[in-house]
Amino acid sequence: MAKDPGIGKKMIATVMSVKGDCSAGHVKDDTFEISCHNPAGLCGFFFHDIFPSLSTFQFGGNLPWWEGDVIELKCPDSDNLVTLKVERFERG
Repeated sequence: MAKDPGIGKKMIATVMSVKGDCSAGHVKDDTFEISCHNPAGLCGFFFHDIFPSLSTFQFGGNLPWWEGDVIELKCPDSDNLVTLKVERFERG
């Protein structure tokens, strides 16, 4: 497994809700560090879907509909929907 080089902002994800059953086993209130180098146990479908947003967010970028240092990301499986809140912090 590749080592996370610790570049960019530190991001902490919290599972806000789960509709149905998450195939990766995530449940409400799970909290974990995530990055472009560390999928944090997300299934490949979810990680692939949110990767562009994660890379923008991790390296300090913003999109017009994002406010501050918190974003919400949703799993592409609408029958077993997982919603994440991702917060970014300065490393140190």
